[in-house]
Amino acid sequence: MEIDPRILEAEILIVDDERPNLRLLERILTTAGYGNIRATTDPEDVLPLFRERNFDLILLDLRMPRMDGFQVMDALNQACGAENDYAPVLVLTAENDPKAKLRALASGAKDFLIKPCDRAEVLSRVHNMLEVRLLHKRIREQNAALEEKVRERTRELEDTRLEIIRRLGLAAEYRDNETGLHIMRISLFARTLAIQQGLDERRATLIMNAAPMHDIGKIGIPDYILLKPGRLDPEEWRVMQTHSAIGARMLSGHDSELLRMASRIALTHHERWDGDGYPQGLVGEAIPLESRIVAVADVFDALLSERPYKQAWPEDRAVAEIERLAGSHFDPAVVAGFLRVLPELREIRERYAEPEIQEDHLSDRR
Repeated sequence: MEIDPRILEAEILIVDDERPNLRLLERILTTAGYGNIRATTDPEDVLPLFRERNFDLILLDLRMPRMDGFQVMDALNQACGAENDYAPVLVLTAENDPKAKLRALASGAKDFLIKPCDRAEVLSRVHNMLEVRLLHKRIREQNAALEEKVRERTRELEDTRLEIIRRLGLAAEYRDNETGLHIMRISLFARTLAIQQGLDERRATLIMNAAPMHDIGKIGIPDYILLKPGRLDPEEWRVMQTHSAIGARMLSGHDSELLRMASRIALTHHERWDGDGYPQGLVGEAIPLESRIVAVADVFDALLSERPYKQAWPEDRAVAEIERLAGSHFDPAVVAGFLRVLPELREIRERYAEPEIQEDHLSDRR
């Protein structure tokens, strides 16, 4: 019978405390063309060797000193965990006892032979088990390839979704900002502040990706109000305030965790710690943490930005204003974190500086 060359390349381990048995089995296998064979008389070597080589087949004796074959199989089961994906075990033993055979098979052995063994039968059992092992490995490799394709496609879809989200945020920013770099800066500011508040990387990144949509509701504000160079009158200010609810409605109604968070931020990032914000007048920790974080990031960048109706503030004055507003406008804990990471925020702002005119701000208009 012609043997598949891939089967002859299989990694085989022989475990028997009798050296003559080892030599005999090695000779049978090498004569048949198997070339990757390891042998040991010490059953305690099996687990370290298996971790090193991940054998495709183990020929295992049952009765051995210090550690019998049952204990070896138990150790392999424990080492491989719930997947139970260790090499097939072929038990070769002189113990002709039906109970021992049943126990071996229950312990994970895939086949059982009584010594002395016929050479042809040994080779036939070895070939059959390795054929199954090879098929099993192929299926695992195919599954791994399919899973990687799924992960890759999922990453592509996620990247596409995030890009659409960023572009929606930019669409809103371009209404009153030439470059839209404001949302890039506050997104990175927000991520930095979130980590400083003790949030894990996943949650911090989620906030970063949701932050670009904080003012998406500005799309629904008329130009004569949004682009007005002077101070808004009370009615205009009332209309301007509606951008929070408009943005929340635009982003609501989807089960995406990202869009749910973006909707919360759009709705509540103008709320104030003391309850004097809008649109709901929330107080303290009733305001979502992500909104408290984005509020500080947004105002800090706004104060440092030049607009047709205001000059950019120097950094020391902007920082002092953020400190002054802690406990009234802002969550004091977020402000404390802001002060600790100020050098990182400064680096982000320098990296994404406006080429000429800087952007959006938080003033009486907002």
